[in-house]
Amino acid sequence: MVMARRQALVQLNDELLALLDEQAARTHRSRSQLIRDAIEQYLAAERDAAIDRAIIEGYTRVPQEEHDPWAEAAATESIRAEPW
Repeated sequence: MVMARRQALVQLNDELLALLDEQAARTHRSRSQLIRDAIEQYLAAERDAAIDRAIIEGYTRVPQEEHDPWAEAAATESIRAEPW
């Protein structure tokens, strides 16, 4: 599915522009595609980090019990299901 795009002006110094052009040529992508890919990767990493922080905060606020009968039952069932 093709999504509508809007143009955004990005200012780069000569060094960054040269590195961008080298990477674009090496990977057979346009500058625009390379920049889009980099932004998507950066935003995904930020989103993943936020999720990690939320999980850590949740376990810090409500620690996991030492003995979890549900987890033990699931582990036992997983082992039992193995074809060994």
